[in-house]
Amino acid sequence: MLHPKELRIEDFRYELPEELVARFPLAERDQSKLLVYKDKQITEDRYRHLHQHIPPGSLMVFNQTRVVHARLLFQKPTGGVIEIFCLEPHEKYGDLQVAMQHTGSVWWKCMIGGASKWKHGQVLSLEDTAGGLLLTAAIVERGAGSFTIEFNWQPQERSFAEVLSAIGKVPLPPYLHREADPADTERYQTLYARDQGSVAAPTAGLHFTPAVMDSLKARGVSIDFATLHVGAGTFKPVKSETMEGHEMHAEWIQVSPDNIDNLLAHLDKDIVAVGTTSLRTLESLYWIGRKLHAGLMPDLSGISVEQWDPYELDLPDCTAGEALSALRQYLSGTGNRQLLTRTRIIIAPGYRFRIVSGLVTNFHQPESTLLLLVAAFTDGEWHKVYDYALQHHFRFLSYGDGSLLWRTKPDNQTNTSI
Repeated sequence: MLHPKELRIEDFRYELPEELVARFPLAERDQSKLLVYKDKQITEDRYRHLHQHIPPGSLMVFNQTRVVHARLLFQKPTGGVIEIFCLEPHEKYGDLQVAMQHTGSVWWKCMIGGASKWKHGQVLSLEDTAGGLLLTAAIVERGAGSFTIEFNWQPQERSFAEVLSAIGKVPLPPYLHREADPADTERYQTLYARDQGSVAAPTAGLHFTPAVMDSLKARGVSIDFATLHVGAGTFKPVKSETMEGHEMHAEWIQVSPDNIDNLLAHLDKDIVAVGTTSLRTLESLYWIGRKLHAGLMPDLSGISVEQWDPYELDLPDCTAGEALSALRQYLSGTGNRQLLTRTRIIIAPGYRFRIVSGLVTNFHQPESTLLLLVAAFTDGEWHKVYDYALQHHFRFLSYGDGSLLWRTKPDNQTNTSI
């Protein structure tokens, strides 16, 4: 099998008609259509009946990240507009949540629309007169692909999270080609969103309602929540001819010892990731645990997952149970109440799944890393899934319909032996 570096992105192209791109969400979240792919067969249903397709005893893991209002529109004295898109805190902050709670001032890495019109040394201002808030921005440094911006605000006692919530705009995906309206503030957020830090929604979760969650629990399905803060890199197109030239973005993950205990307790059952972000989190835990199992990285703060780790790490193989147990043991031994680190894992055809057996996900853009993940999960049958969705007029992308995909496992294979 090809190393994922050798994959050509043009092999993951399909024609997406504009009329199938969902510009707006449905009024009722759980009325979205659900494509079910299992044992290489496709059936169709609605999200409100999702519980009927999840075996009792399964574990479903949701991403509880919360989307921040990451778009800031500053007007220059001459009338021109400078758009600042907040990506992530500067490296001097070791924790995204700590940075979000800073008061008075903060340094943030940002993309800037109209940067050439922002004169050196010029301080921009943005005022919310109704809320009594004044925000200023100045360029600290220019980096590769982003700028470091120093934000200052009055009143100083407000946190940066509060500032963004009050004065920023919902960062709708660029492919929707529209400005956010007031309804998006609530609708482009999962009902269980908690930890602020994402610049894009984990869209698989947008279909879930209290009724859907209750029906899953009534069926005997366990529910758990972890965190991966979605970065703007999720929209970054693959511009290189092969994947070797694509740099995968880093994203923060936050997992508790209880999360790991739940995974260990369900390794002989089905573990379903709600969204590609949840899947990337869970599979990243395996690789962190595998490093610990091999005796690497005694300092947990240094543990991360790099882009090509799953394909190039020269470490002894171990089961999912062994890897997760090594991680759990390390957290207990050091007294850490959570794992907070970054992952740049890329999941593409050739990847060997270790933990996740089911995936709830929307329909993704052509030639995207998310489509590569779906191709890997379906053993290359992504064309079959997407052709069905196109022919049956499913709605695509963030506000669109979705799917429940089951990985085909060899006979008598459970997650403990993967």
